[in-house]
Amino acid sequence: MTEWITKSLFCRVFIVVAFIQSSFAQSTQHPNIILILTDDLGWSCFSAKMDDRISASKSDYYETPNIDRLMAQSMRFTRGYAPDPICSPSRRSIQFGQTSIRQGDESFPGLVRDIAHQSIPAVLKAFDSQYRAAHFGKWDLRAKITPAQLGYDESDGDTGNKTGDLVKDKNEKWTKHYITGNPKQMDSITARSVRFMQEQVKTKHPFYLQVSHYATHVNFESKQSSYEKFKSKKPGLKHNNPAWAAMIYDLDASVGELLNMVEHLGIANNTYIFLMADNGAVEFIPPVRNRLDPPSSFQSPMTNFPLRGGKWTLYEGGIRVPFIAKGPGIKAGVQSDIPVAGWDLLPTFNELAGNTKKPGGTIDGASLVSVLKHGGKGTITRLSNDFFFHRDNNSYPHSAIIAGDYKLIKFWKTNKTELYNISKDPGEINDLSSREVSRVKEMERRLLTYINEVNPELAKRY
Repeated sequence: MTEWITKSLFCRVFIVVAFIQSSFAQSTQHPNIILILTDDLGWSCFSAKMDDRISASKSDYYETPNIDRLMAQSMRFTRGYAPDPICSPSRRSIQFGQTSIRQGDESFPGLVRDIAHQSIPAVLKAFDSQYRAAHFGKWDLRAKITPAQLGYDESDGDTGNKTGDLVKDKNEKWTKHYITGNPKQMDSITARSVRFMQEQVKTKHPFYLQVSHYATHVNFESKQSSYEKFKSKKPGLKHNNPAWAAMIYDLDASVGELLNMVEHLGIANNTYIFLMADNGAVEFIPPVRNRLDPPSSFQSPMTNFPLRGGKWTLYEGGIRVPFIAKGPGIKAGVQSDIPVAGWDLLPTFNELAGNTKKPGGTIDGASLVSVLKHGGKGTITRLSNDFFFHRDNNSYPHSAIIAGDYKLIKFWKTNKTELYNISKDPGEINDLSSREVSRVKEMERRLLTYINEVNPELAKRY
């Protein structure tokens, strides 16, 4: 009997010690980092406000309870920018910490192999070889390079928009709605993400997980119950498409499942979660050809209202997107008005991992850690304090520079420039170019200087 009691006590002590060791390992190893990247999701498309000062900075129809919960636990940036108003250049920029102007468009496939060493997983693994990395969902770099070649241990491969579509008929993509149990592969992407997290926790590896959803890109796909929910709901003024609302609702549920698993695995106190979109939502459903026209030209508010424009343009609605960060040391429910961009993620992840040295190579972004750890306040020092953007389009190529509260847009074919104070006028209604000529000249000079320095071939094109 005494021997049995002794063995029993030993087993209990062993279990307790093992549990303590496991908990200690989770709390002392380098942190996990999760990036949830959504597709074509606008700044004002959640049911919670992106900016406490602007009542219209939320949806009047869509419902996103899980993302709202994440926002309540996070710091949200009211001026978070996607690197580009379309998907592929944005995703490239995020992966390497560079502006899409520097990376070019046609020239990028030749450049990517030279900078593969400074991809997000490569940088994290160079600091700590124990890191494991996975990319599930939409890749779409359009450079004939796979996630594995950039350091991802697991992925869905070189995927693109078509991979996430249930039906491939382009003639139906803005008119037909598809009911499915796995819309835009949200559930299967989440299932793979959950399995990856479980495996890393089991083997005690810190991890980087990028969950790149195909939603909310067309085609319209949702579950039956979600569609019925919004079909019977009174439409809003700016948001009123039940198929689109259902797709966002299903996306939100997938995000919620991922958040719940982080809690269930007991790693929340050592995991950072970021959520952003690759560009803004389309300006209308279906899109319009005269998308560069002022808001007063249309009979109803644009999808991204109170912002102007949407996907494909460098107005705020095309590049200002949800940008949310949660994790240890980040105060919950804080709003930061400091401008940040997708190219800041790589250096931010590098420092959050514990690396005091900056990543090698040419990085346009800068770490946001000081702002994240100081209640959304502080300064961020980049190669340039200005933000630079370019929309590479044959019909209406245009570039933009954001300098503090001011934004200048240059349209190359017409040689027209527009100037806005986006702090006072986020809807870009009042063009100040004729009143602030000296500012226009100075900002245009800085924009052209940057383009000539990092991508002279782009300047020659126009």
